[in-house]
Amino acid sequence: MSFTYRGLKATLERHIVTDEEIDRQLEKVRLQNPRIAHVDNRPTENGDEVVLDYAGYCDGVQFAGGTAQNQTLVLGSGMFIPGFEEQLLDKVPGEEVIVKVTFPTQYHAPELAGKEAEFHCKIHEIRVKTQYELDDVFAKEVGRCETFEQMRTLFGKTLQDYTDERGELELRERLLRQAADSLEFKPSEMQIENELTEQMNMMKAQLAQQGLSMEMYCQFMNTTEEQLREDNRSTAEVAVRIQATIEQIAYTENMEATEEEITEMIAAIARQNNMTMEQMQPHIDGEFSVAVVRSVLTNKVMKLIRDTAEIEEVIGK
Repeated sequence: MSFTYRGLKATLERHIVTDEEIDRQLEKVRLQNPRIAHVDNRPTENGDEVVLDYAGYCDGVQFAGGTAQNQTLVLGSGMFIPGFEEQLLDKVPGEEVIVKVTFPTQYHAPELAGKEAEFHCKIHEIRVKTQYELDDVFAKEVGRCETFEQMRTLFGKTLQDYTDERGELELRERLLRQAADSLEFKPSEMQIENELTEQMNMMKAQLAQQGLSMEMYCQFMNTTEEQLREDNRSTAEVAVRIQATIEQIAYTENMEATEEEITEMIAAIARQNNMTMEQMQPHIDGEFSVAVVRSVLTNKVMKLIRDTAEIEEVIGK
């Protein structure tokens, strides 16, 4: 099987992160991290965030779903039943309040719709949220740095490292595709169909994480699952070609996935999912192990192609 994977040529366009990009990202971090201050010298006001316990009663009986501890609520946000938040105004931490409300007639729990209820509440804390300035206080409390300049420097380095990693990964993927394009191989219909099935299953899993079904997604996109499958056919064919290229290079170069490399890959997957190795164990079945070995070999193949390629590096705008 004749194809070329050594000595490929490509251009790596390296983007240098600008001061403006650093500033924009710092501003995003500032807006996403309001400063929370505890208030203990006045009663609650609209806009305050309170931490409270509450228990709901209807006809003198505590009802399911109406109890919480250390719940946070911004007064005036309208997140709770109409009339609830207003009755928590002008209260102080430690105070117990009985909030009386009437559930809306169109309430999602039919057994409570239109009924009067009482919530026995206890306020624990009053908090206010303000925006940080881009200063040393922001650096210390959010960036864990001594000064804002130090935070900005570290932030810039992190952005540059991320940009370089993305550029390097994109380069390796382009080189792998070049090698795949030279491979004398035509995927069978069964291989393409299997890859399509795998892609569709992955898409369903990703949608499920967002609380969506494939049916809901198709309705939103005005398409069908069959049409989605057909639209992805060319992508699936490319994926099969690339996998065949990886397998052929690994075979030609006598590459194997060692136990150490497999363990390192599983550990990396665990870290990405905020899991320990012990928590990963129930998920390590035959299919998972095959996927891990494939990932290890893919990385080794991509490194070989990259190391033997002629790369021209240019600085992009």
